Amino acid sequence: MQEHYQHLAELLYEKNERLTIEEARTWVELLWEDFEATYAKAGHDYQGKKVTEQIVRRWIENYGPRLHEFVATNPKYKELLNKRGPLQ
Repeated sequence: MQEHYQHLAELLYEKNERLTIEEARTWVELLWEDFEATYAKAGHDYQGKKVTEQIVRRWIENYGPRLHEFVATNPKYKELLNKRGPLQ
């Protein structure tokens, strides 16, 4: 699992120069957990790490360069990121 997180964090870090590698890793973990929780709450069967990785990768490709802007408009993520470490 750690390999999945690290690989995706490196991809996000390359896409968004405003994030540190640690912040990128935090974003990846939050996105991963959020997708799996939301998917489960919707009543879907678990599709495995591969599907989750594909979704998070797609989000990084589409939103990665602007992901840091999301914190300002979403208190949930702002709070979670502040607990894990500073995000500028």
